[in-house]
Amino acid sequence: MTSYRPYQHIERRRSRQIHVGSVPVGGDAPITVQTMTNTPTTDVAATVAQIQRAERAGADIVRVSCPDQESALALRDIVRQVHVPIVADIHFHYRRAIEAAESGAACLRINPGNIGSAERVKEVIKAARDHGCSMRIGVNAGSLEKHLLEKYGEPNPEALVESALEHAKILQDHDFHEFKISVKASDVFLAVAAYQQLAEVCDHPLHIGITEAGGRRTGTVKSAIGLGNLLWAGIGDTLRVSLSAEPEEEVLVGWELLKSLGLRHRGVRIISCPSCARQGFNVIETVQALEEKLAHIETPMTLSIIGCVVNGPGEALMTDLGVTGGGAGRHMVYAAGKTDHTVAADDMIRHIVDLVEKRAAELAAPTPAAA
Repeated sequence: MTSYRPYQHIERRRSRQIHVGSVPVGGDAPITVQTMTNTPTTDVAATVAQIQRAERAGADIVRVSCPDQESALALRDIVRQVHVPIVADIHFHYRRAIEAAESGAACLRINPGNIGSAERVKEVIKAARDHGCSMRIGVNAGSLEKHLLEKYGEPNPEALVESALEHAKILQDHDFHEFKISVKASDVFLAVAAYQQLAEVCDHPLHIGITEAGGRRTGTVKSAIGLGNLLWAGIGDTLRVSLSAEPEEEVLVGWELLKSLGLRHRGVRIISCPSCARQGFNVIETVQALEEKLAHIETPMTLSIIGCVVNGPGEALMTDLGVTGGGAGRHMVYAAGKTDHTVAADDMIRHIVDLVEKRAAELAAPTPAAA
């Protein structure tokens, strides 16, 4: 039902394509949504359960920290029980990267500069090649190299970009090109400027994020401003929304960003009013209930929930299904932009869920020609 006009089109930056396991990143591949576990990696059951919740929320890729040997070896049991590719987060010790690659990691998140000697970097690259791993060069404003801080005096966009390109050269000098880059900062202006500069000087796929963004509300706002700015400019091939919240919440926010910009579509996008004294039903409670009851729907759909007839009919014209508050305890239901029938207030939520599930099944069903 939703159509996208020319002014709603975003021209994405051209980048090379790599793979994280079976998931393509960059090129013409869809922008992927990532998150990271926060359970002890050695607690395999808890980590797997968390990854599976992220999968249900729509995660394309999940990162797992490997701070010690036991954690790196635990990946072997973890990857067997999940469907998304796993990125091993590695810092300082090159052996952890090798162990993670041997354990089935699809990607290694490293800083080549803090792995150690050139020989150790060479060993990590060999392990990545041997086991089909890609890499992410992860530059962070909070952990810039000493020589760059001395050169620039403080973390700034130029320092982040220089760090990223220095690390990229290490991999390229070993003829390894299956990598993406991130230049994250907790400051929105710094992060956006760094990504803008990096996007202009290389064609590597970019992993975007505002690191350490804060709690659920604060972090969502900061990420929406920073990542929304970059995505609108066509920058970003994969993203993580960093929240002090459960990983699945990061995934949901990431998807909402992409859906709002028309870059990817998954699940039910609810258009709802903030409610006022004109509302014919409790809009806030209705939307909260529907978000929970429709979370399992993956088929892209739009649903308008508007409390009164001022904007309700107009919004319903542009959505697959819609409800507008009416009088006498009954509300108007729209299908494909047209009035269809009314529903009693006390049965409305169950009725909408049934309609959405039926419509989703119809959209997901193969056409006779395809069958």
